[in-house]
Amino acid sequence: MTTIELRTRQVGPYSMNAYALVCPTSKQSVLIDPGDEPDKLEHMLEGTTPVAIVLTHTHFDHVGALAEMKKRLNVPLMLHAGPHAVGFEMTADRWLEDGDLIQVGEHSIRIYHTSGHTADQICFAPENDSRIIVGDTIFGGGPGKTWSAEDFQTTLRTLREVILRWSDETVCYPGHGASFRLGDHRAEIDAFLRKDHGAFFGDATWEM
Repeated sequence: MTTIELRTRQVGPYSMNAYALVCPTSKQSVLIDPGDEPDKLEHMLEGTTPVAIVLTHTHFDHVGALAEMKKRLNVPLMLHAGPHAVGFEMTADRWLEDGDLIQVGEHSIRIYHTSGHTADQICFAPENDSRIIVGDTIFGGGPGKTWSAEDFQTTLRTLREVILRWSDETVCYPGHGASFRLGDHRAEIDAFLRKDHGAFFGDATWEM
């Protein structure tokens, strides 16, 4: 089987990474996180047949062009049931849960629920592939921002119970910034998890 194609565009004032996964055989595609600039998103999908729009989570910088792209593509919307980000209300065509699969042509994409940054945060992992689209779950420099001590503790659990179970060869594609190999950061993530962060929440780095 051919490897699924991964396309990306930076959109919006926060340089959010929108992604598309494309089956090279069928040319079916899914659009991930339509944050802004619908014309740029549509150009990213050129030569494909979109079959769904999927969201890593419902923060405004990841969904700013959602209404317009739904209108243009007329395909099902898929996301986690939440709770969603404050102010976001949406009826999905399919609610995604941990372990679910999305079919894109010949390829299956596995869902990981990775709450912490938001309660509805999920990742998209093509089967038999080293690449995972992680949204704002994790970055090369630290985990996603949290807004309460409880959310930060959830992030720590997600790192221990989900992220660090992935192989060192996993390449993470985040919602902002460059992709990175998980194994290159495993030691500092382990060290981060061994520390007592007290009631911390907010922007975290592995060095803190």
